[in-house]
Amino acid sequence: MNTQPDYFNDQLEDHSAIILPEEGESFSANGMTLTFKVTSDLSNDQLGVYEVMLAPRAIGAKLHYHRFMDEVFIVNQGLLTLQVKDAEQQMGPGAVAYAPRFTPHGFRNDTDEEVRLTLIFNPSQQREGFFRGLKETIAQLPIDPEKYLKLYNKYDSFPVDTGNMLPVR
Repeated sequence: MNTQPDYFNDQLEDHSAIILPEEGESFSANGMTLTFKVTSDLSNDQLGVYEVMLAPRAIGAKLHYHRFMDEVFIVNQGLLTLQVKDAEQQMGPGAVAYAPRFTPHGFRNDTDEEVRLTLIFNPSQQREGFFRGLKETIAQLPIDPEKYLKLYNKYDSFPVDTGNMLPVR
């Protein structure tokens, strides 16, 4: 039996996952439906992929930034309004936006039609905990700003303006 490490050949493994359209944990809150596709547990905290549906006039997030992760938006259906720092951009199907660390960004649906998008976080840093906490926090009306901010900060999200951070119009 050879117990010597092999320094020259890769050890191939299969940790792949195929998540079908109807699969993944889903929940709805505040005009947003979110489905976990590739989770932190599945990717060893390296990647988070989430399907998002924003109802007409729903806000996904106000202007905020992340210190330790990048975020990618891919619009699948509808017209998404993406705010990056002081500029706003309307994004239609097929559009991709990349918000690297320390880039203030927010997103919303300003239309009367549903918007569907894919959010990707890298690394994901247990982002599912943020979304579960968000559901709990915004379900309690009025939304408690201190609880909201505590959740945000725990999961590497920092509002640009704490006086205008809640996802309400």
